[in-house]
Order: sequence, then C-alpha cells, then structure tokens
Amino acid sequence: MSEIKSSTYNKQRIRYAVMSLFIAQGLCFASWASRLPDIKKDFSVESYLHYGLLMFLLPVGKFAAIPLVGFLLPRIGSKKTVLISILGYALSLIMVSIVPGITGLGITLFLFGTFWNMTDISLNTQAIEVERIYGKPIIASFHASWSLSACIGALIGYAMININVDTLQHFSLISLLSIIIILFNYKYLQEPTVEKEKTEKIIIEETPVKKKRFHLPETLLIQLGLIWLLALIVENTMFEWSDVYFQSVIKAPESLQVGFLVFMIMMFSGRMLANYAYSKWSKRTVLQIAGTLILAGFVISSMFIGYSDTLITKVIINSVGFMMIGLGISCVVPTLYSIVGEKAKTPAGTALTIMSSISFVGPLTAPLLVGAISHKYGLEWAYLTIGLFGACIVLIVSISKTLKR
Repeated sequence: MSEIKSSTYNKQRIRYAVMSLFIAQGLCFASWASRLPDIKKDFSVESYLHYGLLMFLLPVGKFAAIPLVGFLLPRIGSKKTVLISILGYALSLIMVSIVPGITGLGITLFLFGTFWNMTDISLNTQAIEVERIYGKPIIASFHASWSLSACIGALIGYAMININVDTLQHFSLISLLSIIIILFNYKYLQEPTVEKEKTEKIIIEETPVKKKRFHLPETLLIQLGLIWLLALIVENTMFEWSDVYFQSVIKAPESLQVGFLVFMIMMFSGRMLANYAYSKWSKRTVLQIAGTLILAGFVISSMFIGYSDTLITKVIINSVGFMMIGLGISCVVPTLYSIVGEKAKTPAGTALTIMSSISFVGPLTAPLLVGAISHKYGLEWAYLTIGLFGACIVLIVSISKTLKR
C-alpha cells in the first residue's frame, strides 16, 4: 500500500493528527462522565427512572447520527465531517452545563450522543485511511490513545470535583483545549481514496445481477453480535452509573467518588495487556475470563456492600469490584474483532456490520433497564442484574461450537 501522492505531509504527522483528535474525543467523554453526579444534582434529577430516561437519549442521538453521517461522508468527505462532528461534540459538552431546565438537558444529551457517534464514525474512517497509508495494522494505537486520554480526563474530573471547580468551568476548559487540538491538527487530515470504490460502484450498477435469496448470517456472527450486545450494556452501565453508584448507594463524599476513575484505569490497563493475554490463552478462554471478571465485579459491588458499616471499607470493596469489571470488559470488543478476522467466512466489513446491527440494542437497553430496576428495587440490585450478563457471555462462549474450532 502506498502513501497518498497528493499529500504534502509525512505519514507520521498525519497519524499524530488523527491520534490527537482521538485524544480530544476521549477528554470530552471522560469529562462528561466524571461529572454525571453533579449534573444529576444540578438538574434535581432525584428518580433513578428519570435519570435512566435521560441517559436513554444518548443512544437515541447516536442512532440518529448514523443516517446523518451517511449523508455527509459521500458529499463533503470525512475530513469536513470530522471537523463538524468533533466541534459539535466539544461545544455540546459546554451546553450540558448551561442549558435551563430538564427539557434543555434532554435535548442537549440527544445532541451530545449525535455528535459522539458522528465523531466515532468519521474519525475511525480517518484511522482506516492512515492504516492504508502505513500498510500495516495501526488502528489499535488510536483506540489506545482514546483510552489513555479518557483515563487522564477522569483524573482531571476527579481533581476538578475536589478543588470545587463547577461543571461550567470544567467543561469550558476541556472544550477549549479540545478545540485548540482540533484547529492545530485539522489540516493534516486526509480524504480517503475513493477511486476504487467508485469503479466498483459503476461495475455493480452496470452489471445485471440475479436476485439472491435471503440468507441468515453465519452462526458465529450471531453469537459474537450477542456477546457484543451484552458487553455494550455493561460498558454503558459503568460509563453512566459508576459515580452515581458511589454517590447514591455508598453515600461517599465527592472526594471518594472514584468509581468511574478506577473503572477507566483498569479498562485502559486491560487493553494494554490484551496481546499478552492472547499469548497465554486462546481468545475463547480470554472471553470466558472476561465474563467471569465482569460477573464477579458486579457481585462484589452489589452484594458485599452490607458487610461493613465503615465508609472507607465500602469504598475499597466497591473499587475492587469496579476494577474487576473494567479489566473484564476491556478486552471483549477487541477480542471479538480479532475472532472475526480469524474465523468468520463472511468478509470483515460485512461481518462487523451484521454484528453491529445486533449489538446496537445494548446501548438502548442499558439506561432503561438500570433505571427501571433501580427505581423499583435499588441501584445495587440493578448492578447485580447487569452482572448476570457477564455470566451470559461465559455461557455463549462455552456452548459455541464455532468458537471451539
């Protein structure tokens, strides 16, 4: 694979530019997630059910982004789409802290979710193009940079809370930093090569084809899609409810609301250790271990909370549980990608589309499920329920004949 001839920039600078935008996105995401208890308090959202309904607007916005980015990419290109998306993402972060009333918050969360997914799609399109320029697999480095920046963003959020910086100042600072990163690196982005795609499209349009019968996807993809769905429910639960759990269930003061922070640190650490895990165990075993860690972490956090009346002990116990969940969930999706490349008979792009179509129910399900169970029985019981999805991952992997091969 050769470098783009029309580019006046070397491939390392192009790579760093795209990586810096992944960093900006990670900072915005972690800043938002780290202040969710404050947002909940500032807007007087007392009910778990109402909070769950608000969080539901994020995946609805993500869903709305799919046709929107599908419309923009072929018309204005991924470079301009990235600019619109990530600027909208950074600016909507500020809006979360200044909009009046719960209705305004709901609309802003919908926009935040829309720009979030638009950034995901367009920025990963840039990452694929950089990988094409390099001629070797490097996409993992972009995702690792996102995870690292999300950890840093969580640390910044924790610090901001403890020095009594309000959400408006915090979000404004992160948004300004993100916009500076965007403006300094935008010119180095590339437009993906489309000549081959256009040629293939012309051939397809001009060549008569016979209608084919509908065929179900191969069993492996259905199984992996279900695992991905379960993983996304776990991820979204931890992103949106971690610090709320420490605030509402453990009754920890702001200085000890470390749930999201420890989860993100272990999620990043787990992704760094994934290749080492693959060298020690099969990918099937890695998924079984991951599911077991997820189950154990949720059980520890939800069931052991009543065994001590000491606040610091509760914080330690739940931090251990959250660390286990972060370590477990960290390698699930990367492992699914890897299994598709090794075992799927379907072309990778089509396979991932099939899996994504199955798994997208996960982010839509998580906030409503957790909110409803928490409203009726308490957040700790909702966490125990989500932990059972870790057991479901182990079950699907264990009974799958295709994964045993």
